[in-house]
Amino acid sequence: MRPPFLALPLAALLLPCALAAQARTAAPQGARIAFTEETLSNGLHVVYSEDHAAPVVAVDLWYNVGSKSEQPGRTGFAHLFEHMMFKGSKNVADGQHFGLLEAAGARAGADINGTTAWDRTNYFEQLPSNQLELALWLEADRMGTLADVLTQEKLDNQREVVKNERRQSVDNQPYGSWLERMEAAAYPQGHPYYHPIIGSMEDLSAASLDDVRAFFRTYYAPNNAVLVVAGDFETAAARALVRKHFEAIPRQPPPPPQRDMSVAPLIGREQREVVQDANAPVPAIFVGYRVPPASDPRGEAVNVLANMLASGSSAVYESLVRRQQLATSVGSFNFSLLQGADVLVVQASGKPGAPADSLEAGLMRELADPARGLDQEALERAKAQMRFQLVNALQRTGGFGGRADMLAQGHTFYRNAGWVNTRLAAIDRVTLADVQALARERLVPNNRVVLVFVPNRAPAAQPQTPARP
Repeated sequence: MRPPFLALPLAALLLPCALAAQARTAAPQGARIAFTEETLSNGLHVVYSEDHAAPVVAVDLWYNVGSKSEQPGRTGFAHLFEHMMFKGSKNVADGQHFGLLEAAGARAGADINGTTAWDRTNYFEQLPSNQLELALWLEADRMGTLADVLTQEKLDNQREVVKNERRQSVDNQPYGSWLERMEAAAYPQGHPYYHPIIGSMEDLSAASLDDVRAFFRTYYAPNNAVLVVAGDFETAAARALVRKHFEAIPRQPPPPPQRDMSVAPLIGREQREVVQDANAPVPAIFVGYRVPPASDPRGEAVNVLANMLASGSSAVYESLVRRQQLATSVGSFNFSLLQGADVLVVQASGKPGAPADSLEAGLMRELADPARGLDQEALERAKAQMRFQLVNALQRTGGFGGRADMLAQGHTFYRNAGWVNTRLAAIDRVTLADVQALARERLVPNNRVVLVFVPNRAPAAQPQTPARP
């Protein structure tokens, strides 16, 4: 999400809506993305994907750092830095990053943003083609100089912003705590995926300016990043601009080795928790299973299974929503975590006033036979939907999930920017036997976490009758 502390007005020089529409261009035939790449002397890996279909260019910078890189007692730093990166650098004043890009034609949120996840942090902007150098200069300035202008005031300010974000997105949201409860149950304490991305209030309060500077110098280095330039540009000219702005940034020592990500294939027991939620309008159930991670050979089968299990055309949906009418919605998805183990989640929402135990019992009956409803027809529907989602995303040059993002993801996770060009074939290779075997192995009672959210609204205060004198 766009950092909430940057509530800047839109610039008067925004491009017409027609140009924004042109930014969605047809993906190359077969969804294959052409690119070239190089590594600068300081270790920065750069990917260039030239495409003149629309007069826009995207710059996407991925740092190989996420919440899994944090140490116990120092959680939330990766997300905190997502905010700090918009607080000014040596040549860009606090708050100007968005303002300069918006004045050059970028749209806030859609074209400019930063996001943090378990396995990476990314920053991106999409601009008219003639503004490429502006985007490169801004990213290089904060990569090279942000630590020089970090102050206690900025840290204190953004620490409070993140705490407030936690209050808004977790503490005061219906079902807001489900994700961190699921993580804490699906992974053993101390595992890199155990703690939430946003971190804890205690750890954020304990962060010192020296801690934050050290984190930046360790992970926000050219030799720990990949830069992607995609869209309407000439590669030779772009190479010259990249060298001009990035090559002088010094290489840093390699980050410390990643802590052990290994974990047993199964959780080993069922864990069930009932959460009394004063913000919840209806009961909701979250059921999570430990499954192979994205880097595992079965990672794509996990994606397909998650798409099949409780989609709008699944047997679970047909039974709970349409036939029994116990739920108003059901769904399934996975986190796509890279290492150790991923989590596949089935979620169901009940009706207002309906008991949570009926919803839970109904969902547990549907999940009792893991392979029920996983047939060839369901497989082909899921594959068709996944193919469409991939090709549709690749029509976007920049933005979250667009071409530039996918090229950066491939290099960061697999040291292969061409990973995006393997995705359709990977989906096609998943067989019904793969999905059914995975379901029977992992969707079992001793490998699940069940979170039951029960609406628990406090009764309205009754007016008090004044005591007689």
